[in-house]
Amino acid sequence: MHPFVAEAVAVLERTPQTLRAWLDGLPEAWTETREGPDSFSPRDVVGHLIHGEDTDWIPRIRLILATRDSQPFEPFDRFGFRDRLRGKPLGEILEEMARKRAANLELLRGFTLGDAELALPGQHPALGHVTLRQLVATWVVHDLNHLGQIARVMARRHAEAVGPWRPYLGVLGP
Repeated sequence: MHPFVAEAVAVLERTPQTLRAWLDGLPEAWTETREGPDSFSPRDVVGHLIHGEDTDWIPRIRLILATRDSQPFEPFDRFGFRDRLRGKPLGEILEEMARKRAANLELLRGFTLGDAELALPGQHPALGHVTLRQLVATWVVHDLNHLGQIARVMARRHAEAVGPWRPYLGVLGP
């Protein structure tokens, strides 16, 4: 496996277990907290990541490998997960994320991706030309971004309760 892909997999395979360790079994007060009406709760983040597993990363890699940039990616619906989550327990959603991520990483490992393939162009509907390397890097950073979001949203739940310590807790913002 190409070293760039191996490094990506090393992070991507840890996301489901990180989510499970942080969220499984927590009271809803923690998993449903959000920063505002149109923001993601930690539970929403898991649903959003699952939606990406289904419609974003591997489908776009396959499209690049098959058509290069002659066919644009399907636009990604950031909120396309909402109906899927309704009524499901968080533990079940976390398990679904773990299954889907494992399957997608198995597919990623199975692609023969070298420098030439990682340089192949794709066509993003809003960003224009991107490369397969950029797509894989974005998958990794997207996970890390949302893990940071979960930490921030959960920390802000106690923003007032920390009292005078707030200036020392950068996760709470200014």
